[in-house]
Amino acid sequence: MTPYDLVTMGRVGVDLYPQQHDVPLEVVRTFERFLGGSAANVSVAAARYGRRVALISRVGDDAFGRFIRSELLRLDVDTEFLTTVEDPTPTSLTFCEIYRPDHFPLVFYRYPTAPDLLIQPGSLPLEAIRAARVFWATGTGLSQEPSRSAQHAAWDARGRAQWTILDLDYREPFWSSPAAAAEQLQGALPKVTTVVGTAAECAMVTGKADAWAAAEALFAHGLELVIVKRGRLGVLAMSREAQVEVPAFPTEVVSGLGSSDAFGGALVHGLLSGWDLRRMLSFASIAGAIVASRAEASTAMPTAAEVDRLLDDVGLQDEFS
Repeated sequence: MTPYDLVTMGRVGVDLYPQQHDVPLEVVRTFERFLGGSAANVSVAAARYGRRVALISRVGDDAFGRFIRSELLRLDVDTEFLTTVEDPTPTSLTFCEIYRPDHFPLVFYRYPTAPDLLIQPGSLPLEAIRAARVFWATGTGLSQEPSRSAQHAAWDARGRAQWTILDLDYREPFWSSPAAAAEQLQGALPKVTTVVGTAAECAMVTGKADAWAAAEALFAHGLELVIVKRGRLGVLAMSREAQVEVPAFPTEVVSGLGSSDAFGGALVHGLLSGWDLRRMLSFASIAGAIVASRAEASTAMPTAAEVDRLLDDVGLQDEFS
């Protein structure tokens, strides 16, 4: 069997986006439903570039779980490793509020647990994980058992192969405290080769408020690549060969939800394409900006042609040709 370009593991659910913006949930009248969850969104983003992608996760035995399965397939993500929880644990739902340009509070319905936190170590497709060109896991999976043990089992099976990526993906409601999250994320660093996180997430894990200092502290764990996303300040990266900083791509923000996952899927595409750091970060930053300019997340992921057009508009396409 041909190895997957990307295998992701982690959070999946249904996002319910308000159709009325700049108002609180209690006065919203209508919502639109989308596939959501960080691991699912990264999967879709990478699939948009023609990459062969599979998602390891779980859903409830309900209508929303069936919607997720069909939507992943429609968006070209393999669901062979998406299993259904047989007990009455419902599929996760996430509501959001949209206050442009930069405030998008989320309300999660994942209690007392979520199907994607019920991934069992013994159920993992270890051969697919080992063979994948990129393996991407999210920090959310470390917040509870049995998902925590499953994630470590996946990393142990992979043996810190190249492009074993940890997306810090810190969501406060899922953890008892930031200190508890930092402890688990720190414990994962010796098992991965790449870390991707926001400046706030990297500061939480390392205790370093300065983005470059946080990157250096993470890199000291024997990583191959550290990427720190800083929103409007752009993105920086540190590898064994280079240190690169790329400015944010200006855009009119409609919804910031999903832009980080668009960045992640584009990053995977760049890694698999063998691009240098500057080209990869520029491409990923523009992909994130495109999704920020759209109202949804998973279905907003751009194609390579869309990103390349904007690279050309800002005069970077010739530089990277």
